[in-house]
Parts: sequence; structure tokens; C-alpha cells
Amino acid sequence: EPNWSMEEKLSIMNSRFNKRVLIDMFVWNDDRDSSRHIIYIDQPSLGMPSRDYYFNGGNYQRVREAYLQFMITIAKMIREDKNVSKDDSFVQEEMAKVMELETEIANATTPAEERHDVTLLYNKMTLKELQEKFALNVSEFNWTFFIQGVMSSVSVQVDPEEEVVVYGIPYLQELKAIISKYSASTIQNYLIWRLVIDRVSSLSRRFKDARASYRKALYGTTLEEARWRECVSYVNNNMENAVGAMYVRETFAGESKRMVRDLIEKIREAFVETLDELQWMDEASKEKAREKAMAIKEQIGYPDYILEDQNEKLDQEYANLNFSEHSYFENILENLRAGAQKSLRKLRERVDQDIWIIGAAVVNAFYSPNRNQIVFPAGILQPPFFSKHQPQALNFGGIGMVIGHEITHGFDDNGRNFDKDGNMFDWWSNFSAMHFKEQSHCMVYQYGNYTWELAGGQNISGISTLGENIADNGGVRQAYKAYLKWLEREGKEPKLPGLDLSHKQLFFLNFAQVWCGSYRPEYASQSIKTDVHSPLKYRVMGSLQNFEAFSEVFHCKKGTTMHPAGKCRVW
Repeated sequence: EPNWSMEEKLSIMNSRFNKRVLIDMFVWNDDRDSSRHIIYIDQPSLGMPSRDYYFNGGNYQRVREAYLQFMITIAKMIREDKNVSKDDSFVQEEMAKVMELETEIANATTPAEERHDVTLLYNKMTLKELQEKFALNVSEFNWTFFIQGVMSSVSVQVDPEEEVVVYGIPYLQELKAIISKYSASTIQNYLIWRLVIDRVSSLSRRFKDARASYRKALYGTTLEEARWRECVSYVNNNMENAVGAMYVRETFAGESKRMVRDLIEKIREAFVETLDELQWMDEASKEKAREKAMAIKEQIGYPDYILEDQNEKLDQEYANLNFSEHSYFENILENLRAGAQKSLRKLRERVDQDIWIIGAAVVNAFYSPNRNQIVFPAGILQPPFFSKHQPQALNFGGIGMVIGHEITHGFDDNGRNFDKDGNMFDWWSNFSAMHFKEQSHCMVYQYGNYTWELAGGQNISGISTLGENIADNGGVRQAYKAYLKWLEREGKEPKLPGLDLSHKQLFFLNFAQVWCGSYRPEYASQSIKTDVHSPLKYRVMGSLQNFEAFSEVFHCKKGTTMHPAGKCRVW
């Protein structure tokens, strides 16, 4: 096309298909001002799960080879469907160029381990400055035109003075040289490929069959999820409040909300009391930490409005969606457009502090540093995490530990950079900040020394998993402290029949139980590079090796695996 414009294509991908390729441009809470939204520019995601797949050998190389074949097969299928002449060697050459382009893009991205300090990532500038610093080609790429193209979809005007936050500076510095090497047709082919790979799940069987070898290399199985399960999770992910309302009506006991709120208070209290035990932190920083912990807001179960028949808010969420009963694929495109526009529209809106960031029918929990808020959806408030019918030892070891984990995220290597109002602000004394880094370093080293057999004996990244490890260690400690306090107040619980275990042992047993799971080796190789959590086994062992109370309760001798002489502790 003579009038082909990269700005236009990238903005269509972003605003119509919610797909951010080559440049990740999105609207989010401003890290330095939690009451407003701002545009962020960052390095993009890639077609494969992480940059390692483009360069490493072994399993990663097998995935890479299957990925290229998958590309070629899909390109041939699309050409055939469009009645374009059959030319296999041409298709192979073209897709090899696409692979080359993506490999260069992967190489330009900064590894996750080097993007750990959000205070260093954050660079605010105007669009005008962005254009001056990162002209992607001398006369070619117009940043204002690209961003205006995206924002026009929601009728928002931007001008050269619009402020943006650039996270991906090193990447943008490399991008110009990469783009100038490739033809418009290779770039266009790459954009289409990234659009198609995400949609294979919503296409017919022959497209899924084309993906089988790639899936086998990536996940260790060609087995696709059962269709009903795929449909259920799709609807839950895309209409979370509508599904949430049905789920809560069906299964959620009202008093669970009150019981969990009570647990949160007990564990918050334990966190605050634990601050007194810390030698590495001075009084001024402890006081700030106390203030922040007391200011954490909580959301439990579900937003009330989804159950209120008179409340139109739930209907409004789906009012601008035009679904058709007979057009599955088109409905999916409609959802992508609506999802993109919902996020983009926020640019000119104040941050709504009461909004729920997740649906109710989700088995997970969250901490948001920008809101200083913890969220426990109804989905996680069930066994083994929580039940009003199970002993409190199990509740404290299950959901209690999860509550402690989420609270501690407010004080991990990322959360500690935000104040009680969710603004990025350094509230630490030099003394405490220096010692925080020292205490953390112990954990980086501890977890970084674990090797994972399933992932081919690779070491875990102590840096990438640090935040989650700090939260796991703090969470189990606070939950146990809160449980001991509960025992003091309420007295002993009746023993569980058939189990020769004390309640203190049961606490740790359920903590371990909730992280029980298994991996295929291929998936382990992926998750060791992409998951910010340690493998399940080490989430349990790592936290308990650091916790004296565990060794006491299970009588582990000093110097054994579970009671090492050197222990790490942050909170």
C-alpha cells in the first residue's frame, strides 16, 4: 500500500483489537499521583512467553522451532482461505523475516530482573519531548499521531504538551535501528501474526490443529481444554461482574464477609505488632509503616451493587456491547474493542477508589500499590483456604496466610516505594532503606540457590521472585502470630479425629496444602522465566526454613534442612 502508515496500524491494533505490538501504550493510574490516570509507554510483550525463548537452547529452542512452523502453517492457511496463489517457499522466507524481526525486538527488551525498581523505570515527559528523544525514523514515526489515533477511538484529544510516562527507555532507544531494517510488508505481517496467534482459540478446529505441535513443545501436551471449560472461563474473564453476581447468589455465604473482615483486622494487628521486633528499622520508618498498614483498604467477596436488583450499574457495564447470538467470533472482536476503550476512556477520568479490579468468581487475591488496597474475591473464600466449618487453625494457615501475604506486598521491594495514599514516594530513612536491602539480599540469595529439577535443573531467579517471597515469609509469620493470639483468647479447639496432629501443626499443614500442585517439565521451563512466584514447593519450604516456630512445632533439629542455622527475615 502506498499510504501504509505504522502509526495508523499500531493505533488500530491497540484501540480496536486491544493488542499492543512493537510499542506498549496503555492508560493506568499515575504512579506519582494516585488520583489521576496517565498514558504509559513501555516495551511490548512478545509472541512467545519470554525473551529467553528467542535465544536459549534446550527446551526453549524446541519451542522456538515449533513456533516458526506454527507461523508458516497459519500463513499458508490464511493465504489459501483468501485464494492467494500457493507459494510455499515465499511464505517460508517471509515468515522467517518476521521471526528475525521479533527476535531483534526480544533482544531489545530489558530482562525482567533489570526492571525491578519501579522508581527507576518511571520517566515523565511531554509528547513533544518523547518525539525529540525517540524519533523512530527521522521523518517517519509521529508519536502524537500514533497516540491521537489510539485516543480518537474514545473521542479524547491529545496535544504535544500531553504528559506521558515512559517505562521502556532502553527499548525505545534500540527500536529505531530495528524498524529501519525491515520493510513495511514484514512489519505488517508481524502485526497480523500477533493478532492471529491470540485468536486461534476462538477459531475453528483446523486452526487449533495447526497449533498442536507448538502447544506440545510449550506445555508438554497437545490436549486442548474441554470446550465447555474454555467457554466458561472466557465468559468469566470478559463479563466478570455478571458471572460474579450468579456465582455469589449460588454459593457465597453472607457471614463469610464478616468473618474474613475480622481475620484481616487480626492479621493487620499482628503485622503492626511485629514491627516492634525488627532491629533493622528505625522508629521513624516504623511509624510510617504502621500508618500505611492501618490505611490499607480492603474489598471482600464482591461489590454490593452486583446483587442489587434496582441498581443499574451492572447493566451499564454491558450497555455498549453489541453481541449477536449467532456470531461467536464477531462477539469476541466486540469484547476486545470494548475492553480497549474501557481502559482508554479513563485518561480523562478521576481514579475511582471503590472500583473492583477483579471479578468475584476468581480464586486469587490481590494487593494494589496504587490504591494501597487488598482484595479477596468470593472465589478464594472457600476450602481449603477458608470455611466457617473448619478449625481456625486451618483458616489462619489458609486464608489468614494469604491475607498476611497481601498486606506484606505493601512493604515488599515494589510496594515499599508507595505511601499510604498509593503515591510513589520515598518515606524511608536512609538507615532503614539500606537495611531493607540487606535483609532482602539474604532472600535473593536463599531462593536463587534453589534449583528446580523439573525445569532442567535451572536456578530460580531470586530477584524476580523477591516480592512474592517477602510476602510469603511475612504472611505465614503474621498469620501464625494472629492464630496464637486467637488461641489465648478463645482457648483450645477440639482435635480433628484420626489425625495425630496438634493445632499448631495443622496450621502449617494447611499452609502447605493450599500450595499443593504439579507441573509438566515444559511448563516448569516457562514458569521459571515468567512467574514472579517461586515454584510451589519452594514457596512452602523457603518460608518455613526461615520460621523458627515451624521447627519448634515439628521438632526439627538445628542444622537440618528445615531448620538451617542461617535464616532470612524481612518482616
